[in-house]
Amino acid sequence: MMIAAYVSSAATALALLCHVIAAAEEDVVVLNSDNDQNTICDVNPYVYRFDCHPEYYSSPSRCNNRGCCWRDTLSSSSSSINDDSINTIVNNDGKSSSKIGRPYCYFPVNYPSYKVTQWAETNYGYRAVLIKEASSPWPNDILNLTLYIWFQSQTVLHFKIVDSKNARYEVPIEMPKPPAVKPSTTDYSVEYFSSPFGLKVLRKSTGATLFNSIISTAPLIYADQFLQISTLLDSPWLYGLGENYGPLLIDATQYRKFTFWARDQIPIMHSNLYGAHPFYMNIEKSKEAHGVFFLNSNAMEVDVQPAPALTFRTIGGVLDFYIFTGPTLENVVQQYVQTIGIPAMPPFWGLGFHLCRWKYNNIDRLKTIIKRNKDIGIPYDVQWSDIDYMENEKLWTYDKVNYNGLPQLIDQLHKDTMKYIIILDPGISDKYPGRYPPYDRGVQQNVFIRNYTGHILQGQVWPGPTVYPDFTHPNATSWWLKDAEDFHKVLPYDGLWIDMNEPSNFVSGSSVGCTMNNLDRPPFVPAISGDGTLEFKTLCGSARQHVSTHYNLHNMYGLHEAMATHEVLLKIMKKRSLSVSRSTFPSHGKYGQHWTGDVRATWTDLYYSIPGLLNFQMFGIPFVGADVCGFSGNSNEELCIRWTQLGAFYPFMRNHNDGDSIDQDPGAWGTSAQKIMKEAIELRYSLLPFMYTQFYLNQLDGSPVIRPLSFAFQADVETYKIDKQFLWGSSLLISPILERGKFNLTAYFPSGGWYDVFNHFKLTSVGRYYYLNTPLNKINLHLREGNIIPWQQSAVTTAKSRKNAINLMAGLDTKQAATGQLFWDDGDSLDTIGKKLYTLIKFTASRGTLYGKVQLKGYRPVDELRLGSIAILGVDRKPTTLLLNNKTKEFQWRDDVNEIFITNANVTLLEEFTTVWI
Repeated sequence: MMIAAYVSSAATALALLCHVIAAAEEDVVVLNSDNDQNTICDVNPYVYRFDCHPEYYSSPSRCNNRGCCWRDTLSSSSSSINDDSINTIVNNDGKSSSKIGRPYCYFPVNYPSYKVTQWAETNYGYRAVLIKEASSPWPNDILNLTLYIWFQSQTVLHFKIVDSKNARYEVPIEMPKPPAVKPSTTDYSVEYFSSPFGLKVLRKSTGATLFNSIISTAPLIYADQFLQISTLLDSPWLYGLGENYGPLLIDATQYRKFTFWARDQIPIMHSNLYGAHPFYMNIEKSKEAHGVFFLNSNAMEVDVQPAPALTFRTIGGVLDFYIFTGPTLENVVQQYVQTIGIPAMPPFWGLGFHLCRWKYNNIDRLKTIIKRNKDIGIPYDVQWSDIDYMENEKLWTYDKVNYNGLPQLIDQLHKDTMKYIIILDPGISDKYPGRYPPYDRGVQQNVFIRNYTGHILQGQVWPGPTVYPDFTHPNATSWWLKDAEDFHKVLPYDGLWIDMNEPSNFVSGSSVGCTMNNLDRPPFVPAISGDGTLEFKTLCGSARQHVSTHYNLHNMYGLHEAMATHEVLLKIMKKRSLSVSRSTFPSHGKYGQHWTGDVRATWTDLYYSIPGLLNFQMFGIPFVGADVCGFSGNSNEELCIRWTQLGAFYPFMRNHNDGDSIDQDPGAWGTSAQKIMKEAIELRYSLLPFMYTQFYLNQLDGSPVIRPLSFAFQADVETYKIDKQFLWGSSLLISPILERGKFNLTAYFPSGGWYDVFNHFKLTSVGRYYYLNTPLNKINLHLREGNIIPWQQSAVTTAKSRKNAINLMAGLDTKQAATGQLFWDDGDSLDTIGKKLYTLIKFTASRGTLYGKVQLKGYRPVDELRLGSIAILGVDRKPTTLLLNNKTKEFQWRDDVNEIFITNANVTLLEEFTTVWI
């Protein structure tokens, strides 16, 4: 591997800065003298000014005290660093306007940072020693750092910067071990600059920037509670940085700040939400793509600025980065997901329709809603209960007065081949010592989080005063299991819903507040929502957990609860189940699923649900959904219809709303609305064989279940911004109505042929927008040419629908070819893929022949996997004869769409079949 080790000097620093910026933009930072105060601040274009005062209330004097440059937006070419005559411009919220747009206070050229004193090639990559040249404005600088660069694989680079003398907290999740020996070839090359230190990772084939911190105006800072590193992007096309609420494509031509600190927060723009996923993907100018993962669980923020560039800023841990070279967007996701862990395979019933609301209030009301939906034939697999089923909101209890007879109701659901899921919040009531076993045993086993004095920390959630399990404690899982097992004998639930696990707290920090020490009042707090403190609506950073402080572990609380819950469900169920969590962190998909929290019943939230779900495909949590019809606020008939149509194509479809809103289950609406919603859910059930197969493919390599159009059409720049349409797999295009009162849609169709799934007409696109008539009873669904999808007639539950015949729809391409496959197992046994207890059938059509070939026959059901109808679309000529397994078979022909249709093939899919048309 060739290394460019640049010699440090003032002249070469200037030349390098110009070279780096010229490589990213045609504009160049023009500097005349490194020793002149004004010229080292004359950083133009201003998009290369990196924020030196990320806190609110920046001012010329504060900026000057940091040795940085001050320019306000009104006087960008004047006002030296020493000019305190400019007043800080403050917004109505009392926060400096430097948080919006380009920074007023920014680093000068060659701000003191680190220099490389040793650089050595190793068997695994490189190792370097970095020495601090001068102190930073933040306390407790770490003066000696070690850089490790591992060539993890041909497509993955891993580098970490750590304190050379003292071990620091690192994220305690399972990650691949660094290799002892680097691969023989890589897709990337590495360069560095010695003073001030910077690291550059390039794509070998094109020279594209994968990571580049060689920026003279963006120093590396590594203090005890303030770590910062910046990188140039190859282009402004950016995805990721979640959990966030907004469009899919991040506009890196604008200034934007993303914050990462798990918060019980209604999804709103520009705010930290329930989970933290510091992972992004950048599409390069060459239209190849790469990804970067920052493995850090502390509170952090990421600044996006239109250089384009990113700045990572965190208040703990180490700088630990993984770079994934793709080169396709799908490759990047596969490489990332394989690094953090392949997601758990959901049970087949999990793909059915789920129903819930907060405050059914009593069992009669619950029975009424179940009955009215079953009476109108709504396909319906899972009933959920929110916290009102509990006795005084206490975990592992149920209200034997208002919900008297609940165990018997669950038994009846099971007889009807349905499932039942209950909610759990982590907060354990401490009001009943000696009378509430979950609390008493938790105290005995020392599983509760403690405050800075060593006493059990008390907060407040739904049951009133509560304590919080420390799921990192060695006793926590067995403690959790005991109550889960005992309660399962009372209420035989089929899955668990873990909510409020950011963790949420109705008082800030604890019932007695927090300390004033550096864990509760760190020298810097990222721009998280709330009152400017870490403890707002959660626990004190100084709280003590077994592995570390809550300051370090907060963002992982939901993950640790999911890990324990996953193990508990495996031991109780001994088969696949669901553990749906609100708070998430990288690797969560291995243990559980997710829903997007308290979305509102608005058209805006309907739209933003799509990019939200697409983001979680990138984050390795494919089984994800938003509350259909919205959670908070009153839905309305039109909105709920459109949301049900879209929700039919969520990986996880659940209708759920809060207790203060009107009913919104399908049976609550008028007859015409009921009919439309029923048809949408039936459409979902009919496509479950195809959808389930996508989860199998996800198991193989981490491929997304649903995708943005850009994943399948990366060469088409127009697709990069599209997030109001999406694909199931790479073959089924969903184009929903997302606006009130709209009955037509302008939808984008990438180049190629697209078959309307309902009327089978083919649209041949050259890559442009088309007008689609979309009445209230329709969602647009198109099959991409060259694909074959399996489907079934729907039934009222998945247990019943999966016994229906498998039908095929084949959309031939211009070469009269198409392919597809079907994965089938028993639907809920553990590790059927690893044990090969499944059947895999591949379908191929080619110039007058369609055949199915069994690739693996590990599951042989008696009453499933019969072939029903076959629709072959786009046939180039009308046949005179059709043979199925060498026997003449009757068929129907449609001249208007050139379609062959066989109504009843009636052959087993467990054996090879061949259809020939002549």
